Amino acid sequence: MIKNLNEVWLVDYARTAFSRSRPGSPERDVFGELRGDEIAGKLIREFMNNNLASKNIKAEDLDQVITGTALPVHENWTYGGKLPTFLGNLPVNISTYSVEKQCGSAGQAMASGIMEIITGYSNTVLCCGFEHMTRVSMNVQFNNHLMVNTKLAKKRSEWYRGDVDIVTTTNMLQTAQKLYEQNIDTSAEVSKEEMDKLGVRSHNLTIQNRNWLKKEIVPIEGYEEGNPEISKIIDYDVAARPSTLENVASLKRLSRPFYLKKNIEGKDIGGKQGYIEREGTNEGVITAGNSSPLNAGATACVLMNAEEAKKRGIEPMARIISMGWAGVDPTVMGRGPVPASEMALKHANLKADDMEYWEINEAFCIVALNCMKHFNIPEEKVNVMGGATAIGHPLGASMIRLPGTLARILKDKKARFGCANACVGGGQGIAFILENLDA
Repeated sequence: MIKNLNEVWLVDYARTAFSRSRPGSPERDVFGELRGDEIAGKLIREFMNNNLASKNIKAEDLDQVITGTALPVHENWTYGGKLPTFLGNLPVNISTYSVEKQCGSAGQAMASGIMEIITGYSNTVLCCGFEHMTRVSMNVQFNNHLMVNTKLAKKRSEWYRGDVDIVTTTNMLQTAQKLYEQNIDTSAEVSKEEMDKLGVRSHNLTIQNRNWLKKEIVPIEGYEEGNPEISKIIDYDVAARPSTLENVASLKRLSRPFYLKKNIEGKDIGGKQGYIEREGTNEGVITAGNSSPLNAGATACVLMNAEEAKKRGIEPMARIISMGWAGVDPTVMGRGPVPASEMALKHANLKADDMEYWEINEAFCIVALNCMKHFNIPEEKVNVMGGATAIGHPLGASMIRLPGTLARILKDKKARFGCANACVGGGQGIAFILENLDA
């Protein structure tokens, strides 16, 4: 019987750099010669040998290893979480498992570890996430291992779901475009210029804070872009580059308009004619400059029972206050961070205004802006070291990077509370609230 719930500390966090994935040109990905599980294995080795060894945390202290990946097929198959630990040189007698929650996969690894520690079944849990979007692409053009059940879209099938619209649901660009259109003429309305400006800010902040970000990056060997014969240590996020609004605004529009007749509140917004009059074009608004790129990389963190950590003299990066999750309309999955954060705030008995910093995953800038407008969050509290538009979003790894980076920000800024959240493909959201115990 569980009598008392344990306090959970985030005691360490690290990640690899995030490369720029190129499923059509793998030689241009600086990690293109490595499998995704090998990137995770290299990170685990270095994390254990350096970060955790300095805290006197040994492999035999681990009660569980939980790995998240969004596309657990082909090379990303983990054999119940065992393969990354074999590659990471961890003992064979450590219990492992793997979880998949799309963009929230690493976060679900954390959530599962938190639950184990809260209930007393584990004291120390290593959580990992990885993705390699060059070698195991989410684009069926490059990956025949992804097979959506198309019967969901066939009206004569017993499996048909008109409320799901599986074609839009599985096209992330289109979910972002639909979220944009649904918000027209509401308090959460966002312009393309706002999205482009956030993208520019993200790239420039990432470049500006490159040395700060390097402190959470474990360098691993890759090679020069376009030349696999020349090895190179990769210790920075490859996709980030200095940006201007003029350059970003001119990028090719990738999404297609829905020409919605009504917004989320049911107001008439004019359909095709209204859209073209507002936008000055019949094209969509989502571009490479206001959305995250494709990436490869891995993340890791260690969670501990606070009492166990205290006994061993291990200081926390942050205390895990609460977590939240939610399901939303899958065709506008970018709404997910809002109800997930609301759940986390409710369980923490806190308000959005209590959060001094936010890490909101910029899968698309519209997603971050939707959350910011809902909670009335000023820009200076959000993604202050750069966001996923520039840092990158290797799907299954991101939701360890976000709380890990947030914990570092809270320490550096001497701030107390922060929230990390992300939208999740398929119509979900996930969130964590952290407390800096030194504030």
